[in-house]
Amino acid sequence: MKNQNHISNKKIEKKGFILINVLVFAVIAVIVTSALINWAAATLKSTRQLSHREQAFQIAEAGIDYYRWHLAHAQSDYNDGNGVGSTGPYVHSFKDKSGNVVGQYSLTIIPPPIGSTVVKIKSKGTVIADPSVSRSIQVTLAIPSLAKYAVVANDVMRFGAGTEVFGPIHSNDGIRFDGIAHNVITSSKLSYDDPDDGFSQQKFGVYTNLSPADPNPPSAVPDRPDVFKAGRQFPLPTIDFVGLTTNLSQMKSDAQANGKYFAASGSQGYYILLKTNDTFDLYKVTALNAASNNCKNDNQGQANWDTWSIKTKSFMANYPFPANGVIFLEDNVWVEGKINTARVTIAAGKFPDSPTTRKSITINNDLLYTNYDSQDTLALISQGDINTGLSSANNLRIDAALIAQNGRAGRYYYSSRCGTGYQRNSITLYGMIASNKRYGFAYTDNTGYASRSIIYDSNLLYSPPPSFPLTSSQYTTISWDEVK
Repeated sequence: MKNQNHISNKKIEKKGFILINVLVFAVIAVIVTSALINWAAATLKSTRQLSHREQAFQIAEAGIDYYRWHLAHAQSDYNDGNGVGSTGPYVHSFKDKSGNVVGQYSLTIIPPPIGSTVVKIKSKGTVIADPSVSRSIQVTLAIPSLAKYAVVANDVMRFGAGTEVFGPIHSNDGIRFDGIAHNVITSSKLSYDDPDDGFSQQKFGVYTNLSPADPNPPSAVPDRPDVFKAGRQFPLPTIDFVGLTTNLSQMKSDAQANGKYFAASGSQGYYILLKTNDTFDLYKVTALNAASNNCKNDNQGQANWDTWSIKTKSFMANYPFPANGVIFLEDNVWVEGKINTARVTIAAGKFPDSPTTRKSITINNDLLYTNYDSQDTLALISQGDINTGLSSANNLRIDAALIAQNGRAGRYYYSSRCGTGYQRNSITLYGMIASNKRYGFAYTDNTGYASRSIIYDSNLLYSPPPSFPLTSSQYTTISWDEVK
């Protein structure tokens, strides 16, 4: 009896132990199953969220693509067709291929400053399935201007020893370069007959005569890193100078509409003194310094030769810089002074265009920026020449983009018979130069400016002065970022 009870108790203990194990494993199974279910739910939620985030990103990209298309058809509409004065954001529904609305993009558009082509667009994409998810993209678009070069010309160019250029150079003709070039030098010619070498023989489209002088074609083009530090390329496509006529005519219309327009002075022209308080003093130039008896037009009869130096002038008025930044004068113009956080274009010309009445711009004293981070931009655009006169400063600095539409940017030839002004020490050009005819501020007999430094202002490419000529009608992307 005792043994039977003992056996029964063991069976009961064994059954209790099994029950405990079953309960433990059941609890573990429940916990694991719950964890798996929770993990699966979290994974599903995460997957859905990732899918929604990707969808939101694609919707944001669609917003950018839409506004690039909009600008291609309405280049200066920064209000999404809502008219000037609207501020946005501009919200658009986004539909799937079946026409169902699955989300929306919200556009914030920052228009360019006066004269600039740089526009910023922020597109925020959201999805209806999960409004808590959003992705945002910001792009910067711009149209490149003519100022993609430090110097661009429609004629042969010669850069002598003592010239140092920090920026790209291009000529539709050939280039002889005997200075130091820190950027690429290009030409539209494979070869050309240099009028300066005294021989009727072909030279490379870009060549140097600095020892050891380049061989003549068809020899291989030598590597000259001592002169062309970034190399040289030729032939390349030409630059359209003829099209600048339309730009100058449009500048006159812009000045008459919302800028400052001045008709012919009835005398020698106008003198402008730019000021850092966003105003300019305007004078009428009443007389120029006459050349001395022995100072003559000795250099092959240069057209419009004169001293281009002011003798007397009379004050007219002080004017604020115009709203659109464009000042157009139908006469010759002299400019100097300094600007501070200003964007200004000064243009000189007379219409209808005729070679005998074309107007020029002269800089005889410093023309300066206060800021060199694109806050200050100035353009001088002449129908004729861009000059420095006989009495120009001995050490002259010009901060501006210079365009001589039909003439040349440079200095007339003044011989030693013209007095002490015939030789000048240094000229520094910060900006760019576009010259239809042969550029030059010095001559081979050591007259003109002995030292010439040209520093390219890369800010001019996408943030040029007002009404500045552009090289395209289409926007290009210059930056793309995902933002918060």
